[in-house]
Amino acid sequence: MKADGKQWVKFLTVMKEVKTPMIPITKGKVESAKKIVIYGPEGIGKSTLASKFPNPVFIDTEGSTKELDVARFPTPNSWNDILTMVEDTAAEPQCSTLIIDTADWAEQLCIKAVCQKAGVGGIEDFGYGKGYVYLQEAFSELLKCCDHCIDSGINVVFTAHAMMRKFEQPDEMGAYDRWEMKLTKKTAPMLKEWADMVLFCNYKTEVITDQNTKSKKATGGRRVMYATHHPCWDAKNRFSLPDQMDMSFEPLEGLFTNTKPETNYRALLRNYIKDNGLDMQEIVTKYGLNNTSTNEDFKKVLNAIEGGN
Repeated sequence: MKADGKQWVKFLTVMKEVKTPMIPITKGKVESAKKIVIYGPEGIGKSTLASKFPNPVFIDTEGSTKELDVARFPTPNSWNDILTMVEDTAAEPQCSTLIIDTADWAEQLCIKAVCQKAGVGGIEDFGYGKGYVYLQEAFSELLKCCDHCIDSGINVVFTAHAMMRKFEQPDEMGAYDRWEMKLTKKTAPMLKEWADMVLFCNYKTEVITDQNTKSKKATGGRRVMYATHHPCWDAKNRFSLPDQMDMSFEPLEGLFTNTKPETNYRALLRNYIKDNGLDMQEIVTKYGLNNTSTNEDFKKVLNAIEGGN
C-alpha cells in the first residue's frame, strides 16, 4: 500500500531518532607496503633490479637468480607450492620484500593446476573461453595471498617478461605494435589493476644523423624504465614518479624509507595456537577464517581466544 504524506513524514521522524554507529573517517596519507610489477624483454635485468629492493626473498620459478647472491625459496614445482610460500611469508615474515620471478612462469603452473583439476589437456580445451575465466579466478588467489603480505608490511614485487602484440583501438584506423606483459588476456589486466606501480623496462636507443651524408645511425642502448602509460607500453604509478628513469633502484629508494608495517595479527594468532597446543582447523572453522580474512579479522579472533570466548 502506498504511504500518504503524513505516514512518510512520521517514518522520517522515527528514522532520525534511531541511533546508528558512526563510521570513523580518517585523513592523510596511509603508509603501507608496496605492490610492484616490473616487466621488460628477457635479459634486461629485471631480477637484478628486484634484488635491490629492501631485504628481498625470491620465489624463483625459472632459475633466473642463479647468478645472483640473493635469498630464495626452493624452486616451486606446483601452483600450490607458490601459494604456500607466499602464505608462509605473510604468516612468519623473514624479509621486507617478496619477489615472484616471474609472473608468466608462475601462470604456467597455475594453468597446469587448473587443467589437472578439470581433467583437461589444455586451457583451450574448456571451450568458449571458460578456461581463461577459471585461470583468472585461480590466479586471483595468489594476489589475495600477496595482500596478506602487504598487511604484514612486506612489499611484493612481480617480474614478468614482455612481448610485442598488435593493438588496434576501436575508434582509430590502423593497428600498431605495443609492449605488453607475457600473460594471458585476463590475468594481465588483473595484475596491472592490483599493482601500485607497473614499471616497463627497455633499451633506449639514440639515433644520430650524419651531417655530411644525412645517414642515420643507432647508438647507445641505455637501459631505462617507464612509470607512466604510453600508447606503446603499459605502465603506471601512484607516487608521482617521472615518466622515464634510469633502470636502477635509486629513483625508487625514497618510496621505501617511511613504510611502517602494522602488527601482523595473522602471525600472532598462528603462533598463539601453536604455543598453546590448540587445534588450528577447529579455530578456523569456528571463527570462519579463510583466504579473504583481513588482518583485523585475525586480531578479533586472537582477542576472542585470549579472552576465553
